[in-house]
Amino acid sequence: MGLKNIVFILVFISAFGFLFYNIKRLISYLTIGLDENRFDNIPQRIKNVLIIAFGQSKLLRDPIAGTIHFLIFWGFMLFLFAVAEAVIQGFYSDFSLEFLGPVYSVITFVQDVFGVLIIGAVFFALYRRLIQKIKRLDVGPGGQLDAIFILSMILIVVVSMFGQNVSEIANQGFILREYEFRPVSALISPLIYLGHSYTSELWYEIFWWIHIIVIFGFMNFLPYSKHLHVFSSIPNVFFKKLGDKQHALKPINLEDENTEQFGAADVDHLTWKQMLDGYACTECGRCTDACPASNTGKKLSPRKIIVDIRHRMEEKAPLVLAGVNEKEAVLDKTLVNNYITADELWACTTCMACVQECPVTIEHLDSIIDMRRNLTLMESKFPPELNNVFKNIETNFTPWAFNWQDRANWAEGMNIKTMAEDKDCEVLFWVGCAGSFDARYQKVTKAFAQIMQKAGINFRILGTEEKCNGDTARRLGNEYLAQMMMQENIEILNGYGVKKIVTGCPHCYNSLKNEFPQFGGNYEVEHHTEMINRLISENKIELKAEEIKNKVTFHDSCYLGRYNGIYDEPRNSLKEIKGLELIEMQRNKDKGFCCGAGGGRMFLEETEGTRININRTKEALETNPDTIASACPFCMTMMSDGVKEFEKSEEVFVKDIAEIVLENSK
Repeated sequence: MGLKNIVFILVFISAFGFLFYNIKRLISYLTIGLDENRFDNIPQRIKNVLIIAFGQSKLLRDPIAGTIHFLIFWGFMLFLFAVAEAVIQGFYSDFSLEFLGPVYSVITFVQDVFGVLIIGAVFFALYRRLIQKIKRLDVGPGGQLDAIFILSMILIVVVSMFGQNVSEIANQGFILREYEFRPVSALISPLIYLGHSYTSELWYEIFWWIHIIVIFGFMNFLPYSKHLHVFSSIPNVFFKKLGDKQHALKPINLEDENTEQFGAADVDHLTWKQMLDGYACTECGRCTDACPASNTGKKLSPRKIIVDIRHRMEEKAPLVLAGVNEKEAVLDKTLVNNYITADELWACTTCMACVQECPVTIEHLDSIIDMRRNLTLMESKFPPELNNVFKNIETNFTPWAFNWQDRANWAEGMNIKTMAEDKDCEVLFWVGCAGSFDARYQKVTKAFAQIMQKAGINFRILGTEEKCNGDTARRLGNEYLAQMMMQENIEILNGYGVKKIVTGCPHCYNSLKNEFPQFGGNYEVEHHTEMINRLISENKIELKAEEIKNKVTFHDSCYLGRYNGIYDEPRNSLKEIKGLELIEMQRNKDKGFCCGAGGGRMFLEETEGTRININRTKEALETNPDTIASACPFCMTMMSDGVKEFEKSEEVFVKDIAEIVLENSK
């Protein structure tokens, strides 16, 4: 064993010792959070890792930035062979992976090719940051230096790898080994060492040490860098919410008498997974770039929310673990108010765009709602407009000040029975508060009821027994009121033995389908656009043969689309209408832009920046439509208000899918 090997072993032990110390430190910080089981359905979790983490599926939604990151990510994954070979050479200088035979040919070729691609990707990434100055990549001077430093280290790792390869080839008299296939290195080597190949052995050692030191330095810098996601992103993808749970908020156990805190005032009120989100954040800005609140001049930045969680955790966790008294200055602060303001939290429309776009599956929305719960239930610190909303839900079972006894008035003269009158039916039509009381949306309710009657669907309504589904209260942080509404509705539904429900409201749909099961309400739930599409395909609804001349653009509801993946059904129904021309907005389907009414924002004034519905309506009007189609009562209200704002009410109509289909049916 030579001096090189002894020095390397000391460096190796120091580097990995410090790395393991930091990993243990970071994991220990997570222990101050609440427990949560994220170890269910391991096969699906592994599949997510393969598709999202290794397949880079979310990153590739942005073809330019996604391709750059894909090349860097997979280049480094493939470079692990080169790193492993170099590390083993530190213990045994003559080691080579050449014993792998033909496999070694593949390894060396891929390293050479990807090395060039990574160098190009790094320079392009630097160009985007320093010259093109992409807005979402602006994370302040500190973050910018961090990114430049990381990119520079990546560049040095690749260049030093090429340096080793080129020097080794020169040292071998410019002849590659039997299974070695390095076209780029073989081309460069004679150009660099021509006439003085005697120095190649020295340069090989220099490049080898640069390669090793930078790699060891890189991995120990990461725990203190915003690029910690290199270690944490794959675990974060593994622990993402699965199945129907990814569309539902987790409930608070209100029956636990020992519970002293409702919602999250500080990081230790969040779960370990919510804090892991902070580690996983790449600060890429995709979430904030997609956020409707941020896009229209509001204080909310989903990226800032997650980064603030990480910073507060790094500040508080060491003190909690060390047993520092709660009255100490740093512990006297809280995440909410000292780091994240109420205005930021109330600006959220819960549209899920941030979660959709996040390449490492951070669950921003859960943390935002938990902090709203703290503001509502613990601090009673919510916008004054919500006093009446909460009171109305509690007394009238609707967010509006309508008399609950008038809930079924819309059905007068339509020969529609209630469950109380006759529960023998195929499906329950859950009308919802807007469909029951809002004058405009009552027309949609009637239109859909007529469609079902035409198709011979045997349906019933609950009438005055139906109550608010709890969605609005829950997303406004009033978990107590939300659970009360859900449990009362479930008691009624289960009492009638309801199995199948159809509703015209995406908020009701999401709540009934994904959140009622948390409290014993398990039903087959269908949105009215799904049923309408099915009835048309089964020829139970026949459309008129004559062509119409109507240009229609469809606005996706967040709770129908991003939450539940219903994009094609409403479009398919429109496409079946002869002469109707469907024109897509620039932001559509899973990249659609929120109307601004979700998350309880329907009942809050929008005083900061531009109104979200104005932004979205402008985009819709740019398609020059005759009709803006929607499939949600909140969306209809917001788009109608937007059309009025642009003084286009006489030219452009806002209609629900049900109304358009009914108008064009026989």
